[in-house]
Amino acid sequence: MKTVTLIPGDGIGPEVVKCVERVVETLKAPIKFEKFEVSGANPDGTPRESLPDEVIESLRRNKVCIKGTLWAPLYKENTNTQSLNVMLRKKLDLYVNLVHAYNIPGVKTRHEDGRIDIRIVRENTEGEYSGLEHEVVPGVVESLKIITERNSRRIAEYAFEYATMNNRRKVTAVHKANIMKLGDGQFLSVCRETAKRYPNIEFEEMIVDATCMKLVSNPEHFDVMVTPNLYGNIVCNVAAGLAGGAGVVPGVNVGEDIAIFEQGARHVGRDLIGLDLANPTAMLLSTAMMFRHLQIPMFADRLEAAIITLLAKPQNHTPDIGGKASTSSFMTALLEKL
Repeated sequence: MKTVTLIPGDGIGPEVVKCVERVVETLKAPIKFEKFEVSGANPDGTPRESLPDEVIESLRRNKVCIKGTLWAPLYKENTNTQSLNVMLRKKLDLYVNLVHAYNIPGVKTRHEDGRIDIRIVRENTEGEYSGLEHEVVPGVVESLKIITERNSRRIAEYAFEYATMNNRRKVTAVHKANIMKLGDGQFLSVCRETAKRYPNIEFEEMIVDATCMKLVSNPEHFDVMVTPNLYGNIVCNVAAGLAGGAGVVPGVNVGEDIAIFEQGARHVGRDLIGLDLANPTAMLLSTAMMFRHLQIPMFADRLEAAIITLLAKPQNHTPDIGGKASTSSFMTALLEKL
């Protein structure tokens, strides 16, 4: 029996995480949850600036987590750029954000017939998310973007190792080195060096604006993408939109020995709270990723097969993917299938 830390988070997080609990119970998977109710905001709406010690201790002890998104409120008196989501990644050195965007049969998108099957490997701890900002003089703000050789190298190596282990054909490095010649230049240089050690993997480099254009027009061009932090966030959300939206794309944050599984496009969905309309697919597919990480792939296979069977029928589509199904009706059908 494996103990997994469970953080429902904010917005629709508690609703979709409850779906995960029901699936694990129905499958009789050898997992028990250690649950923590944590919000990204205090009761008065101000941002919460630290995570409880017991949550960090649980994550370090269990090394696997299912997590809903923590709300990061924009607050006029708050100058702390670090949301709890970012703080968690830094504190545990979860340096990889891996997102898988792909066509699900039956989910209508602009590009169908399996044209979208993209793995995005995003550096998760530095770049524009370094949180180093200050006001030089009134009205002038300096924000530092940190790119280190160490973090660039390990994300590049992860991307090429992932491509090799998963029989992928190509890695695309996304950058803006034509403008940020030192920062992005260092990231790109490390990717080039790393590519030389993997002659069986095709390597290409692409400027981030051209990447977004090609993603929208020809998504089948991409296979594995490796990106610095901010570009990865943008690319992940573009890819999620192409694949059907935030409700269908799974993801995971990975460190040396800790993995936190969550939606690939981190949207809180506060406007859907309590309406029974949240799409649990992304969180459930992230759960399937977790099953494989825990080396119990038979549960992942059953869960993914059931989801794909359900989504092939429009009556099981929630409103975000053009249907009228509720969270409850989707889960009733899924649990019957399982």
